[in-house]
Amino acid sequence: MRHNNKINKLSRTSSHRKAMLSNMATSLILKKRITTTVAKAKALRSYVEPLITKGKNDTTHSRRTVFSYLKDKYAVSELFREVAVKVADRPGGYTRILKTGNRFGDNAEMCIIELVDYNTTYVKESAKPAAKKTRRGSKPKKAETAEPKNEETQQESTEEKAE
Repeated sequence: MRHNNKINKLSRTSSHRKAMLSNMATSLILKKRITTTVAKAKALRSYVEPLITKGKNDTTHSRRTVFSYLKDKYAVSELFREVAVKVADRPGGYTRILKTGNRFGDNAEMCIIELVDYNTTYVKESAKPAAKKTRRGSKPKKAETAEPKNEETQQESTEEKAE
């Protein structure tokens, strides 16, 4: 019976599985999107999301903990500098799995796993203000049409008053 054995072993030994997930997590953090099978993507999601959560708290201890999982200092620095800053206000769910169909060779179910905040297709752009709409047929207001006096016109008006 498999009570409390929820991990998908992916037909690999423990050391091979840990190495594969570490490499896939490093690739996901550096490239922001990778293509893999659905089973591997689901295993990767449960592996990488706690690391991203640790990345929000930038301390030496959390950096060392994440490095023990990833084994790549460039991926760790990328996670703490860019990824954690971008997902700082998100409470969880940092990855998205998009199914892409079956692979030709062995008919395996393929997908794309990506970091949610890096896909601009689904991100709402609320930072840009909307352009001000103007009507074509409206006449300009009188206050806008009155020309402000420049220095030359002000000098001429003062000379006329002096005479």
